[in-house]
Amino acid sequence: MPVAPRTQINILQQPTSAAWLSQAIANLDIILLDHSHCERKAAACALNLMFRYPAHQDLVTKLTAIAIEELEHFEQVNRWLARRGVPLAPLNAPPYGSSLKQLVRRQEPERLLDSLLMAALIEARSHERLGLLGEHCPDPELAAFYRGLMASEARHYGVYWVLADQYFERSVVQERLEEMATVESEILATLHPEPRIHS
Repeated sequence: MPVAPRTQINILQQPTSAAWLSQAIANLDIILLDHSHCERKAAACALNLMFRYPAHQDLVTKLTAIAIEELEHFEQVNRWLARRGVPLAPLNAPPYGSSLKQLVRRQEPERLLDSLLMAALIEARSHERLGLLGEHCPDPELAAFYRGLMASEARHYGVYWVLADQYFERSVVQERLEEMATVESEILATLHPEPRIHS
């Protein structure tokens, strides 16, 4: 198995390990099923922010587009599951998402900032890992599918970062992003035993 590339997404502190890539390639059906859950959760994240901050017009406009696109990806992944004979089913969630949510402060406006940056980090990690699957997946058609999703994931994490930069001072955004990105990398430093997109 080739090692994970050294190229690094700007807002991520550490690149994904080769161990994750090996685990994912060895468990592609489970990764696909988890990917379905991830796309649904990503749509829900955008919708939840829209409902929580309805007076933020730019946020609502941009996240409407993201929610629609995430649901389209959800449908596309589900078609791949059907094609491979993998039924939709629940999966135990890795500690990644719940650990990141613990970083989100309760008081406003900090809650908005942390929520946007958490979403940006998750999308950036998704972009990186789908890129790895697109490069190393042994099924050429599935690899092409993953490569096709990369641009969307990059755009999504960019939107969340730009919204944070729009509503908060750049220095505040950068300082908090670095803090959260450090924790995000620490969460992934130990490979979760169950294969997941964010394990």
